Amino acid sequence: MAAESLLEFPCDFPLKIMGANQADFAQTIAAIVARHAPDFDAASIEMRPSKAGNYMSLTCTVRAVSQVQLDELYRELTSHPMVKVVL
Repeated sequence: MAAESLLEFPCDFPLKIMGANQADFAQTIAAIVARHAPDFDAASIEMRPSKAGNYMSLTCTVRAVSQVQLDELYRELTSHPMVKVVL
């Protein structure tokens, strides 16, 4: 039987989320992440504006418990209109 994931769960998993530099971008992303990882601490978000200040990069590290959890979080983030890229 093939392994579903190369990750061993639970694990700390960093997600980089990029979008337009809007006032409520970080709060919106934090709320989405917290829905999928209830123990996520929004204070741990690392924020980096682009050189011109038009975009914001957020690094959110979650305690991932399953591949399904990560897939659902990734799906919700990538479908959000404020989000340009999720890595």
